[in-house]
Amino acid sequence: MALNQRLEIRQGQGLVMTPQLQQAIKLLQMSNLEVQDFVEQELERNPLLEREDGEPAPREEASPLPESQDSALTLKEDAPPADASADLDTDYENVYAEDSASDRAQPALNEGGLSAQLDGRGGRSDEDDALSLESTLARAPNLHEHLAEQLHVACAVARDRLIGAFLIDMIDECGYLTTDLQSASLHLVVPMPVVENVLKTIQTFEPTGVGARSLAECLALQLKERNRLDPAMQVLLDNLALLAKRDMHALLRLTGQSPEDLTDMIGEIKQLNPKPGLKFGSEPVQPVVPDIYVRETAGGGFHVELNSDTLPKILINTRYYATVSAKDKEIKSYLTEHLNNANWLVRSLEQRARTILKVASELVRQQDGFFAHGVTHLRPLNLRVIADAISMHESTVSRVTANKYMATPRGIFELKYFFTSAIQSAEGGDAHSAEAVRHRIRELIDGEHTSAILSDDRIVDVLRTAGIDIARRTVAKYREALRIPSSIDRKRLKQELSMPEALRPLDSHR
Repeated sequence: MALNQRLEIRQGQGLVMTPQLQQAIKLLQMSNLEVQDFVEQELERNPLLEREDGEPAPREEASPLPESQDSALTLKEDAPPADASADLDTDYENVYAEDSASDRAQPALNEGGLSAQLDGRGGRSDEDDALSLESTLARAPNLHEHLAEQLHVACAVARDRLIGAFLIDMIDECGYLTTDLQSASLHLVVPMPVVENVLKTIQTFEPTGVGARSLAECLALQLKERNRLDPAMQVLLDNLALLAKRDMHALLRLTGQSPEDLTDMIGEIKQLNPKPGLKFGSEPVQPVVPDIYVRETAGGGFHVELNSDTLPKILINTRYYATVSAKDKEIKSYLTEHLNNANWLVRSLEQRARTILKVASELVRQQDGFFAHGVTHLRPLNLRVIADAISMHESTVSRVTANKYMATPRGIFELKYFFTSAIQSAEGGDAHSAEAVRHRIRELIDGEHTSAILSDDRIVDVLRTAGIDIARRTVAKYREALRIPSSIDRKRLKQELSMPEALRPLDSHR
């Protein structure tokens, strides 16, 4: 067969992962805080983007979205499945490649959530640059800074300050020294007694107990400040392991105290702080901001809507583009590129909001029993069921449910919470949700009596009687995931609850 060369023209279709499409996919799996940070970076990078603050200026023309694409959706028991159009499985490059600069009417995420608007403002107001009160507040000093301030006052010799600074750097967030003095002495090339003296000085700093090398030393420093570190108390501190094991007979023999005095001594120890360093520099707890709200309606259904506070509100300044780009070709090319990026960003944010709403609405429809009756009615669910119902790919649903939270009448839940594996029914009926089974195990253990502690085998029998076919190792795995001790440990702990409070074990140890 002869070989020859020739040219052929063929037409075909293929999905190309353009940078814009990759950006839209990344936006989909970001949390609301990550999206806000990303938008802030784009506002600094793109001169055509601006934040929607205050009263909007008059706009040329508004192109509202259809009612079916609003930011809220009311679900009823007889409601049809959600419309599956406009999802991120579409190739954005094919959709928007033919748009001209004049046709790219910029949509904006306004307070309503998903309505498209045009902006004709020419610039930012002076209020955008004003500093808020929060931005002028000074943060509280952390533990190392707090100790360093005391070090400069307590140590007048430069050598001691250098040693003290090194030891302070070796103190962890709980207030404990994480290095031994021998290593510090070799590292600093100073005599061991000098390092010990500096450490004794640091151990006099606030908070009391900082710089300790063990839990016993930390508690001893606090008792010493209270003038309660007598020989009997020191013996008790030296035998904290016995106290953790609840071996009161051995402690009575070692301390030589009466049961009443030992009870008072244990009570004093329980009032101490085993981690004094946590008073300083702890990061404030960030509350979970839900992305979706679910509310009950008067007709017995559920109303699903996006949290508009988490939706970035940005606009595209087309007036600035039209004014500046008409003067120079290079400037026009530069601004055209940024205009395309701005349009794509705004449309990606709108698409992200629509997709989240669609997935959340289907989740509520699938798990209506949970919202109506509680966790015992949670159904087994996987990504494929949701993806097939709304005609999306499983990967898209997985990205939507990552780092997203839903506020419901029963509390705030991560979207991943509603996807649980199935456990077969012992009677051949519908499968049970693994989360519902874990909840049932917790209820059984919480309701057990001291004289009738349920073993894992007994829990298996009770669940099988209720129609749940489950293995003993699965019960043990769920119990450990719930941080519930074994039946032997639970029996001992329940017996200790009848003891005097001061004789109970310490609440926390290092």
